[in-house]
Amino acid sequence: MSLLHLAAFSDGDRGGNPAGVVIAERLPEAREMLRIAAEVGYSETVFAAPQGDGWRVRYFSPAAEVSFCGHATVALGAALAERFGDGVFPLTLNQAEITVEGRRQGERWSAALQSPPTDQRPVAPELLSAGLELFGYGPLDLDPALPPAIVHGGADHLLLALRRREDLAAMRYAMEDGARLMAAAGLLTLLLVWSEGPQIFHSRNAFAIGGVYEDPATGAATAALAGYLQSLDWPHGGSITVVQGEDMGCRSLLAVEIPAELGGSIRVAGQVRALEP
Repeated sequence: MSLLHLAAFSDGDRGGNPAGVVIAERLPEAREMLRIAAEVGYSETVFAAPQGDGWRVRYFSPAAEVSFCGHATVALGAALAERFGDGVFPLTLNQAEITVEGRRQGERWSAALQSPPTDQRPVAPELLSAGLELFGYGPLDLDPALPPAIVHGGADHLLLALRRREDLAAMRYAMEDGARLMAAAGLLTLLLVWSEGPQIFHSRNAFAIGGVYEDPATGAATAALAGYLQSLDWPHGGSITVVQGEDMGCRSLLAVEIPAELGGSIRVAGQVRALEP
């Protein structure tokens, strides 16, 4: 069993979201994977073992197992490509089957995941009020062009689009209150976004339920955002770039391809860099 420390969706030699990547002949018991994830201390650690022509994959935060994690999947794609050569690797998750592609790019590695199917639905008024109250926002702080929604791309996220960049930069919340809200609503993250233009978004992701205040790069939520934009007939032109982590000093870049098929798999790509353990 090998453990790698990688940052996915990095901006060159900086930024990205750290992930632990464990590649083993067989997956450890769930309690052992949770112990390792807590010891690693990143927002997620991904565990992969050979299964048929692909890989059986599970994700653990320091506090619990999660159904899907985009940045850890991209980190895994780079790790598999480094070990086995460039290629597309089938992954079997707890609730879906996806692929990740890993490739060398000069001195660095890049990877691209194909997300589970995407979906979205309106937010119940009580949940919307609770989400706004948690962050100290009001209804007038929201961008009317991007109505609040529950967006899904392997897991559920509450999407709140803000009118002003400075409101995104000012994100604050009580972590215990956030964790309770997310647990009660079955949410993986609380996704705040600001649109710089039709194809450039800035985002922040609260991940209190996983024991992490904020993620610097979140592939699962980004895929869900892309599926949501697709459902709105947003003028994305087939792709968007998401800048995340900037306000926490860890700028990350996520490149997203949006297919014509409504609800289809979203391609989320980025660079991967190695970290010191």
